[in-house]
Amino acid sequence: MQLSAPAILLAARAHGETAVIARMLTEQHGMVAAYVAGGRGRQLRPVVIPGNIVQAEIRARSDSQLPFARLELVTSRGPWLGEPLAAAAINWVTALTASALPERNPYPTLHSALGGLLDAICSSDSARQWVEALAVYEALLLRELGYGGQRPAIADLGQALEILDRQEALIARYLLADTRADVLAARQLLRQRLARMVS
Repeated sequence: MQLSAPAILLAARAHGETAVIARMLTEQHGMVAAYVAGGRGRQLRPVVIPGNIVQAEIRARSDSQLPFARLELVTSRGPWLGEPLAAAAINWVTALTASALPERNPYPTLHSALGGLLDAICSSDSARQWVEALAVYEALLLRELGYGGQRPAIADLGQALEILDRQEALIARYLLADTRADVLAARQLLRQRLARMVS
């Protein structure tokens, strides 16, 4: 395996003293996990933030071996990690995507939709401008993996929040049933913060 592609960094788990195992979503190769040497070091720590867009150089001697990756930052989501609502949204959508998608299956529609959603979260003045996109992304993820139906029609913020609430059971049952980590805790934190907008 040898590829060079832009990727959305979905997760980075500590490995050894300074390395990480990064999970990245590429348009043509789907989700790829790779070993990043020095990923917890001073230079790469700002690069391996979930939500960041990176240029990934990924190499492996065989398809059964965990690849090695060199990452270069393209777009940072770091500035939004200090914003509680934006940080919760970025954390949720990247954790959900990392947990739900199988490795090395291309999902170009999901790649594009996730990139657009992250851009909306980071460029909007208010969460009201991206909550609908979040609900649509969750529905798209369910549909792309064979568990959903049509794109939801959303008229306003209240309806978007209702759809998010309805989709939680489907996500827990179908997309996150086999996960070891409590990924839904990230969603519940986000939902609590979104509830404050309408209370």
